[in-house]
Amino acid sequence: MFDQNTLRLQVDPLILSALKEDITQEDVSTNAIMRERRDGVVDLLAKEDGIICGLQVFERVFTLLDPTTKMETSYHDGMAVKKGDCIGQVYGDVRTLLSGERVALNYLQRMSGIATYANKMSALLKGTKIHLLDTRKTTPNNRIFEKYAVKMGGAYNHRYNLSDGVMLKDNHIDAAGGVKEAIAMAKEYAPFVRKIEVEVENLDMVKEAVEAGADIIMLDNMDHDTMKEAIQIIDHQAEIEISGNVTKENIEKIKDLDVDYISSGALTHSSPILDLSLKHLHVLS
Repeated sequence: MFDQNTLRLQVDPLILSALKEDITQEDVSTNAIMRERRDGVVDLLAKEDGIICGLQVFERVFTLLDPTTKMETSYHDGMAVKKGDCIGQVYGDVRTLLSGERVALNYLQRMSGIATYANKMSALLKGTKIHLLDTRKTTPNNRIFEKYAVKMGGAYNHRYNLSDGVMLKDNHIDAAGGVKEAIAMAKEYAPFVRKIEVEVENLDMVKEAVEAGADIIMLDNMDHDTMKEAIQIIDHQAEIEISGNVTKENIEKIKDLDVDYISSGALTHSSPILDLSLKHLHVLS
């Protein structure tokens, strides 16, 4: 759950931006049929099975439009929902319920979809020591929501942004002149408390990374046999991450490997939404 400071400083501006995108001058449809305040209630329904995530953000959309809006629910982020479940009710000015509906659902469906996909992928690694990680392949300006959803689905967050850790990828290595050179520069520049991760694409690069003292070695887009050989070369001298087009469909093929992490951009860039809807709006007064 986001704390109040995170909501005010990080989340609220993003939600307000989304609302401004959807309401440039007025909600002409709602204003046409509702000229003054009337209180109402609407049901939040699950239209398929999954993991719910983003309830706090969903409610915040409405309270930013009208602070008197209230949501009642017995669910919390990370809980499983079934098709047909009534997840909760939103009470407030009918105009607010109508105007905030799409933005609120967009956040909730997207976050719940990511949590559901993360949950399914994590389940495929059950019984192993491997941690499933997300990446920075997130929707611009939605990273805080998407990485939160990954955690609620049972997976883990990789670095949040470029300030969060040292990761030397192919272009960094090319710019530095090689694996050893890039690691040496990072060790000289970065604070000693930061681990240094390096991305490698072949066994020669693996050997260089080990010799240069990398803390984490990422095996990028290697075939299964090459990864097995790379793991033997590393021989527990560094933590090991596997990356490269890992999805729910192929993750089981690599879970037998003795590695610490598997990272998957698919968690955030390819997860489908969870189908949810606001239905049965009733005017109360």
